[in-house]
Amino acid sequence: MATSRQGPFDDRDGVIWLDGEMVPWRDARVHVLTHALHYASSVFEGQRAYNGEIFKLTEHSERLRRSAQLLGFELPWNTQEIDDACRQVLKANNFVDAYMRPLAWRGSESMGVAPGNTKPHMAIAAWEWGKYYDPRHSEHGIRLEIAPWRRPAPYTAPTESKASGLYMICTLSKQQAEQRGFDDALMLDWRGRVAEATGANVFFVRDGALFTPIPDCFLDGITRRTVMDLARKRGIDVVEKAIWPEELESFEQMFLTGSAAEVTPVQSAGPWRFEVGDLTRQLAKDYDDLVNGRILNA
Repeated sequence: MATSRQGPFDDRDGVIWLDGEMVPWRDARVHVLTHALHYASSVFEGQRAYNGEIFKLTEHSERLRRSAQLLGFELPWNTQEIDDACRQVLKANNFVDAYMRPLAWRGSESMGVAPGNTKPHMAIAAWEWGKYYDPRHSEHGIRLEIAPWRRPAPYTAPTESKASGLYMICTLSKQQAEQRGFDDALMLDWRGRVAEATGANVFFVRDGALFTPIPDCFLDGITRRTVMDLARKRGIDVVEKAIWPEELESFEQMFLTGSAAEVTPVQSAGPWRFEVGDLTRQLAKDYDDLVNGRILNA
């Protein structure tokens, strides 16, 4: 995972948008008894700016509001206001290419499992961030372990939301993978089907067609949908289906997609190995061209 050369995230120059105001970076703080810190009542987005433009910004802002609603709270800022705030943050920090993190959470007005009269808050930060994975892997692909944790069933958690609490098992899985020398982990769902990586969707290639799991218990990512559109524009068949681990042996290529990961090739997942083939390279180039304005929007 890419790291920043700027030091700890609580000790930087710059500004963060906090509840409608630009606040000096080091002053953007919340109390230790904030409901979200204790009960995971927070949602967030990850998005990137390229050449001064935030890619698919409105889709991200809409999803942030929808995620909050799924957790039972309504943001007092509409989609346009969130869009505008994100652009203000990018401009105020003098960034052209950046990663952005809008975050919304329940405050500290009351404490307990029930949220009581907690008020919603929102912050938006941006920082310069390179490739999520080591850029050398764009040539040879990353290595995935099979995660020890599984994506939960949709009747056990609000799996359509980008909720912070749902990332606990992702953190545990990626931490273990890195400790064992892997780059990331491939997660199965509660049924044992292939789901996603810890922070990115997965795709496979077989006989010139693209295959990806049905997102019925994990996020239908914005980058995921974008890559599917790019593939269809090239006349590539895109198949959404249930994928069991034993089927991975039949696939020739594998790659991940996400706002942070962009399009990242995979060389192995557990015992299964893949080539970094032409179709993966082409879709990675198409995505790079799209986000950098070299081709029309998909």
